[in-house]
Amino acid sequence: MNVARLSLKTIEERVESLGNRENYDREFIFELLDVFGKPKATITRLRSGSINIAQDKDKEVGLKNTVYFRESADALAELQTLRTEPHVIRYNPRFIITTDFVELVALDMKTGENLLIPIRDIAQHFIFFLPWAGMEKAQYAAESHADVKAAERMGKLFDELLRANPDLTSTDEGRHGFNVFFTRLLFCYFAEDTGIFKENQFTNAVGSHTHTDGSDTREFLAELFLALDTPNVGDKPSYLSGFPYVNGRLFSKDAPVSIPTFTKHAREILIQLGTLLWQEINPDIFGSMFQAIVKSEQRSDLGQHYTSVPNILKTIEPLFLDELKQLFDAGYDSPKQLTALLARISQIKVFDPACGSGNFLIIAYKELRKLEHAILGRLAELDPAKYSSMVTTSLVNIENFYGIEIDDFATEVAILSLWIAKHQMNKDFEDKFGVAIPLIPLKETGQIRAGNACRIDWNEVCPNNGSDEIYLISNPPYGGSKKLEPEQKEDYDFIFGSEPYNKNLDYVALWFIKGARYIQGSLSKVALVATNSISQGEHVSLMFPYIFNLGVEIGFAYASFKWENNAKRNAGVTVVVIGLRNKSDDPRFIFDSGISRFAQNINGYLSDAPNVEIVRRKSNFNEHLPKMAFGSMPRDGGNLILSESEFEQLVSGNKEVLKFIKKFIGAEDFIKGNVRYCLWIEDNQVEDAMGNAFIRQRLDRVRRERAASKASSTRSYADRSHRFVQISYKQTDSIIVPSVSSERREYIPIGYLDSNTVISNLAFAIYDAEPWLFSLLTSKMHMVWVRAVGGQLETRLRYSNTIVYNNFPVPPLSDEVKEALTKVALRVLDVREYHCDRTLAELYDREKMPQDLREAHHAVDKLVDSLYGEQVFDDESRLSTLFAMYEEYIEREAQELLAKKSKGKKK
Repeated sequence: MNVARLSLKTIEERVESLGNRENYDREFIFELLDVFGKPKATITRLRSGSINIAQDKDKEVGLKNTVYFRESADALAELQTLRTEPHVIRYNPRFIITTDFVELVALDMKTGENLLIPIRDIAQHFIFFLPWAGMEKAQYAAESHADVKAAERMGKLFDELLRANPDLTSTDEGRHGFNVFFTRLLFCYFAEDTGIFKENQFTNAVGSHTHTDGSDTREFLAELFLALDTPNVGDKPSYLSGFPYVNGRLFSKDAPVSIPTFTKHAREILIQLGTLLWQEINPDIFGSMFQAIVKSEQRSDLGQHYTSVPNILKTIEPLFLDELKQLFDAGYDSPKQLTALLARISQIKVFDPACGSGNFLIIAYKELRKLEHAILGRLAELDPAKYSSMVTTSLVNIENFYGIEIDDFATEVAILSLWIAKHQMNKDFEDKFGVAIPLIPLKETGQIRAGNACRIDWNEVCPNNGSDEIYLISNPPYGGSKKLEPEQKEDYDFIFGSEPYNKNLDYVALWFIKGARYIQGSLSKVALVATNSISQGEHVSLMFPYIFNLGVEIGFAYASFKWENNAKRNAGVTVVVIGLRNKSDDPRFIFDSGISRFAQNINGYLSDAPNVEIVRRKSNFNEHLPKMAFGSMPRDGGNLILSESEFEQLVSGNKEVLKFIKKFIGAEDFIKGNVRYCLWIEDNQVEDAMGNAFIRQRLDRVRRERAASKASSTRSYADRSHRFVQISYKQTDSIIVPSVSSERREYIPIGYLDSNTVISNLAFAIYDAEPWLFSLLTSKMHMVWVRAVGGQLETRLRYSNTIVYNNFPVPPLSDEVKEALTKVALRVLDVREYHCDRTLAELYDREKMPQDLREAHHAVDKLVDSLYGEQVFDDESRLSTLFAMYEEYIEREAQELLAKKSKGKKK
């Protein structure tokens, strides 16, 4: 039997009852356990004492693996006593809690975190006890940004040299060679500050061996670069004999490099750059910023174009790093297990097929090195005589880090950044174990390949034989299908060949599909970042069937969040992280707002529900629901629309024109309380309406606007300037559904309008609508469906009639049920009217919503939830129920279609 899991929101609502009481007693602990979903039968047995493992059952409550609770006049001192008592430790409680019923003290025995609060404030601190509900709080590392200053000065040098050498970048080869020149400078600055070169060796050499006017700086650098690729000291000029042999592709004689002519100012900047502290450079950050230096279109966003470490960890931690750390903890006292883990780490391959300047690869490399150092350190502690001899070098090889990048310069930066990261981790190794691992001569050439990842066979870059442990991580380029360059559109054909595909697929879907093919039937796994639109609306049905049909599933997912960093200009975009693997019995997790929760299955909407795809449907599943359509579209250049002042001016002393006017309302008007009107003239009223000079002038403008339109469908309405081009309006009561609504609202402000109001095409309209339907559409049941399948603009909710409304599962409704739904709907509308001095935007703000309106909506929610069954009690269960119903509808529809075909064949 599956135990229902409580959502964070549900727990938050339930815990409210425990706060701000006048008095507390022993019942508090039982109520607290109930809040977090502990079975009522367990709590009853605990209260009776039958499973209470405490010694003094009058003052203590103990539940194995869960809690040890004690009343005490000195709660803090009592906690310190309990945490070491053998009787308590024996039963491994997750939390120890002590209280005098004024103050509450708690200890998380797993994390070591403490809580000391007034007991009446428990509702404000409920997150502390979330592990009882199966939700562990995720922790992410912070980061520093000491690299922007260096990048900005490098940009000044770039500009100065470009002014002095205007023809240097006129060709692709020259531009690439100029970029390579800057990567060499970056290496030299880093090398002289980190022990690869002697301290300040490069900067001192430039200052000592070149003229102040910069006239010979070019020649000197050419000689220096040659010396760095010369193994024999005797073959180098004497003034460069102190520079080491670097090797590798960076200073290769065959590498295309364009060394510019220097001005006096350029030489000064070159030397100034050498005075910065380059040992503090973070290659995971600087590489992306360095790309911005050499791309003028990105210069204004310097410091923006990198991915923050905490965000990168969202891919690599749940994909593989968390498991490795858990194995380290489990084998902490076992040399055999630790050496096995060390061997495993040395064989892991990491592959980024859209690697840019290498951010993801660098962080993955550093994290594996950190874990390797921890293992080696522990082995040396367990048996110094045996294992200290192992601490001689690193087994994590940068040749196991693969990448594809379409920008050839970024490819070079990625390789350089990996070398820098390796040297930094080598220094960390030396600090910990006293053993130096020299970086040069460089033995690795790097596994980063320049090219179009959509057109390259990934197995040619990082061969996957099925048994290798390969983790594919990436932040591929996003691009809606309508915003692609011609070459990108051609990439689809390379992916799909003759296989049909929908042209509305987002560009990033190519990486998901190719990634799923790459790991199919192997031990490899994938974690990709993408805009959240790929897991919403129609796109789910366009992409995920390709993936699931390969036997690949979603192992973990991060729900929508801002992909932000701490740069001066924040490049936040709303994204998801999706981890793919071959079908497995291993646990699945959904991460949302820093909380992880277990999932039975993760579908394309990143919900714990069956793998269903909601497709566009022209008519509603439920025949008893009226049609929802776009509102009426004027295409009038604004001339059929009247502001409130224009309306008053027109009707002042001229009331007979009211028959040509109706209220006009779109989504924003409705939510923000804007008042507008429109000219609504029936065909048989045209002659009468043209008698008014204001109206005649407006209709003439409409005619001219339409006649000048590029769209033939609009031009065809030029001679019918009195009417809207697209009309859905009916003279009945209607329901208005905003097409877009803020994510800050718990409910979309759906409205019920009178028969004299025209809904614009910027909202959806349902005519012949009865109030019971209002209850269904404004319920939490419907809201969770909107959030899951409707799609979003950034994080704002986006509504769709063909995807959301027409697919919304509704159980059969009796007349008695409709009457009850009508009653609670009218209550919501009455409360809104009571607060008529406030806009719906204000009324539905999550933090400002009036209590009586909230209660009215809760009554709607309670009634609507009851229509779907007793198992519905929070958003997760609501969504699971709706997806299950949708799956039943699809199966029934398929069976009915099959029966019709069968019947037709018999005839």
